[in-house]
Amino acid sequence: MSAPLRCWAEVDLDALRQNLAWLRHEVGPDMRIVTVVKADAYGHGLKQTAALLMQGGTDVFGVANLTEARAIRATGRGWPVLMLGACLPDEVGIAVKDNVIATVSSRAEAETFSKAAGRLRRTATLQLKLDTGMTRLGAPVGEAVNLARAIRALPNVDLNGVWTHFSSADEDPHVTAAQRSAFERAIAGMAAVGIGFDFVHSGNSGALLWEPAGGCNAIRPGLLVYGVVPSGGRRGSARLRKQLRPAMTLKCRVSFLKTVRKGTPVSYGGSFVAPRRMKLATLSGGYGDGYPRQAGGKARVLIRGKLCPIVGRVTMDQTMVDVSRVPGIGIGDEAVLFGRQGDRFIGAGELAAWCDTIPWEILTRVSGRVPRIYLGGRAA
Repeated sequence: MSAPLRCWAEVDLDALRQNLAWLRHEVGPDMRIVTVVKADAYGHGLKQTAALLMQGGTDVFGVANLTEARAIRATGRGWPVLMLGACLPDEVGIAVKDNVIATVSSRAEAETFSKAAGRLRRTATLQLKLDTGMTRLGAPVGEAVNLARAIRALPNVDLNGVWTHFSSADEDPHVTAAQRSAFERAIAGMAAVGIGFDFVHSGNSGALLWEPAGGCNAIRPGLLVYGVVPSGGRRGSARLRKQLRPAMTLKCRVSFLKTVRKGTPVSYGGSFVAPRRMKLATLSGGYGDGYPRQAGGKARVLIRGKLCPIVGRVTMDQTMVDVSRVPGIGIGDEAVLFGRQGDRFIGAGELAAWCDTIPWEILTRVSGRVPRIYLGGRAA
């Protein structure tokens, strides 16, 4: 007999499928989709998510490392996988052997792949990353034509794509427009000398919502697939939230109830002092489960459909909330840390705003010790 769940995440597979279908409808049937599933599919579970989205219209999966690539290949043999980060020197041969599409930002990187592919009697499939202002990776856009020519001339190499990543797509339309224009000029320059690509992509989730395609033939959604709108504040997000279904709900249980007197300090450091007689619930989830420590004194949870404020500091395995206005509460009751309970909802973006962070972090920090319970769809 398995132990009862104390803190768990429910993942709605039908929501994932619906979100990807909505994106497909928005961009049309000819646009390829590179679905980003790094960081355990943003905390949703890589194998389950990949298995579902293989059926739902994904053309390529975007990952952060070779471990994630192998997990996808274990789920769907031969499925195209793009490694979005730079390969370390001792990963190059593995990437070639596993037929992972690798990202390169320089001729030196491409030459390393060419040599490794020659030794293995394989062809290295590469995509060129251009730096339009993110700085993290990428070649200068002014070098795109000469660099693409040089890579194409290398033996044992197939350069099948070019891409960039916008630094402020969900925040600053002016910066993003300048970066998009730079990328478009680079694409046009390469096209003018006969260099074309199977994959041209710049559209991360923020760009997909607020920017034109700009000569691309592929999109690269991440957060939107999981039903969450980027938090940068550009207009239009209210409408978009109606189109998307958040796939993850993080839950725990009421493990203890206590009534405290006015003036009682609560949790580590006594940073919260009860301003009146209060009924407190201890919840069976904390920062060890991935719930933000910054939520203390700021965030709320749902219990019996009521918003209940967190009091005191969040601890590793437990969190305390004010349930003075929750009639009939009992030990074992379900508490929703983010997600839906009845007709009430706390979004990952809302929790992120309370904690002065971003929804990407809220989703990906859900701990590996938290079981994922899959609902709907067909799980792998």
